[in-house]
Amino acid sequence: MAEEPGTVGTELRRLRTAAGLSLAELARRVHYNKGYLGRIETGEKPAGMEVARRCDAALAADGKLAALVAKARPPEPAVVPEAAPDGGVWVMSMGPDGSSNLVPMSRRDALAMGAASVLALSVGAPGNAAAAGQETTIAAFRALFEQTRRLGQTSSPSVVLPIVVAQTHALRGLAGSAAASSRAELLRLAARYAEYAGWMTQEAGDERGALWWTETAVEMASAAGDAELSTYALIRRALITLYREDAAGTIDLAQQALAGSRTPPRIRGLAALREAQGHALACDYDRCRHALDRAAGLLDTSDGQEIGPASVSGTGMVAVVTGWCMHDLGRPAEAGEILDRQLALVSPEARRVHARFGARRALAYASGGEVDHACALAEQAIESALLVDSATVRTDLRRLARTLTRWHTHPPVRELYPRLTAALRTPAV
Repeated sequence: MAEEPGTVGTELRRLRTAAGLSLAELARRVHYNKGYLGRIETGEKPAGMEVARRCDAALAADGKLAALVAKARPPEPAVVPEAAPDGGVWVMSMGPDGSSNLVPMSRRDALAMGAASVLALSVGAPGNAAAAGQETTIAAFRALFEQTRRLGQTSSPSVVLPIVVAQTHALRGLAGSAAASSRAELLRLAARYAEYAGWMTQEAGDERGALWWTETAVEMASAAGDAELSTYALIRRALITLYREDAAGTIDLAQQALAGSRTPPRIRGLAALREAQGHALACDYDRCRHALDRAAGLLDTSDGQEIGPASVSGTGMVAVVTGWCMHDLGRPAEAGEILDRQLALVSPEARRVHARFGARRALAYASGGEVDHACALAEQAIESALLVDSATVRTDLRRLARTLTRWHTHPPVRELYPRLTAALRTPAV
């Protein structure tokens, strides 16, 4: 069966022939079976994005194969934030087993459902004005926020979200009763809580909810005269497109965030990192490196204001994202070495960071054919992943599982699979 012109198979054969490589030699370099690559060339097997990126790197093809795979995929729906309901309330049900469920809705809908009791803690409740006027109130909520972020590094979103939601609601209520001198500060802090709720909601696997919370954070920050968070919201949306493997969408949103000249260096640096990840998805090495260098310069001169889930320094974040990008650029050995160095510097308490980049590190070693080492690293990553229950981490663990199927009879792989399967089945609620 001959592959049609302009498809991945014909382009792969053309690039391989031009490079003077036999099918066996290409298979050795990319750690894929020779027969599998041959079936891609003849059109008997579709090429996945992973093998396309590896072949792009091996053949110095500047992302041509990955672009053909992406073109053949059905388009993803656009990532559009949903407006927060006017004067809305957050209805949370809590079960006796500790489970909880959160639904944002308008006051009218809450009343129609018989949830009038929800309004008992509405804006303007007695005592709010007095609490809002106390100097210690904002300081206490700031301290609670930092404690909650630390809890988020070692706990499931189902543990953290009820706390964050309650504190956001309380701050919004206090702001509504506060004098003008303290209202803006209360709203800014409420916006930070809401943004973190968006991150935890994405970690729970709910893109729609994550966008809703992020948009709510932007609205509260804007009401406080703070436009910075609206720029950061673009970076949050770009994270969703990144996990959808939408390179163009990720780059576009990151570049929108970079366009604001008045945006603080830290936020622009984070935007540059996201742009680099988008270019890595597109297998564009030069643009990826340029964005990483730009991020390093911006984060090196940042004012230290921390927005978002990062729990490593600006320099450390550039390094771990560089390792992330090297894998997507088809350079797994380089990715593994970078992530080895950087994860050794991350606090053992930052379990969410270890889960996220540890899964990516195991994936890099598996992609490079170092299967035994990949399995050992995967065990470490799975331990953290089970603890923090992250939907985004499970994305990389699924990729790891698919990669390891090429060695499914190998004893370390057989031993790993029960724990890996358990980690993939863990529900985020």
